[in-house]
Amino acid sequence: MKTIVITGASSGIGKATAKHFAEQGWRVAATMRKPEAETELRQLENVSLYTLDVTDEESVDKAAVQILADMGTVDAVLNNAGYAVMGTFESATQEQIERQFDVNVFGLMNVTRAFLPHFRANGAGLFLNVSSMGGQITFPLISLYHSTKWAVEGFSESLAYELGCLGIQVKIIEPGVVNTDFYGRSMVFSAKEGLSDYDELLARYQANRAGAEVSGSTPEQLAAAIYGAATDGTDQMRYLIGPDAEQLVGLRRAQGDDAYVAAITQQMLS
Repeated sequence: MKTIVITGASSGIGKATAKHFAEQGWRVAATMRKPEAETELRQLENVSLYTLDVTDEESVDKAAVQILADMGTVDAVLNNAGYAVMGTFESATQEQIERQFDVNVFGLMNVTRAFLPHFRANGAGLFLNVSSMGGQITFPLISLYHSTKWAVEGFSESLAYELGCLGIQVKIIEPGVVNTDFYGRSMVFSAKEGLSDYDELLARYQANRAGAEVSGSTPEQLAAAIYGAATDGTDQMRYLIGPDAEQLVGLRRAQGDDAYVAAITQQMLS
């Protein structure tokens, strides 16, 4: 029986993926900051809950030691924990900037580093790093989020070179819009009192966003796609998931950077 470690498993993609892997016969180490509050996953066979805060190195290392002691062997790690800060860059506080990177980038690195020795010893292992279509393209007003996802893309691709010779794979998951609470509980909004120069831009963005119909993927669809990436036996690195991701990334690839930026400006800020 294979084992996967999942971060950010308390909701959304992480929770759906924990359930899907368990249904497929995998043992799942579902990690989250407050496992005592989780009831659904606790009832599932093959799922064990662990306390893990990706921004706390001691918490990460302690969880890794306990998981390996309980499971014996880990075959895959899904680095899923993440959130977004939305708003103009100038309105973001230093604390918001640093926490965005602490969770989305440094947290992912902390977890990766904690399980690397185990993978090296086994000469095998798989890191599945959740990026976003936002790691390949951009939208207005989430510059901090995009910068973290572009960092995850570069880190993951470069890391794959050095780990490939050890029998360890790195795969990048790039979802489009997912119907979760990402735009609610997992979204932080930045604002700065007295900063009004962006008000017109913000108003245009909100008006265009309100009129747009976006059909996202469900967490369950993402979970099935992540399972496919983990088990397809190929060397494929990137997995665009969702029709919107394929369409928008395809647009940029086909028309080039400048045409893409012009199209998004027209669509979202006109």
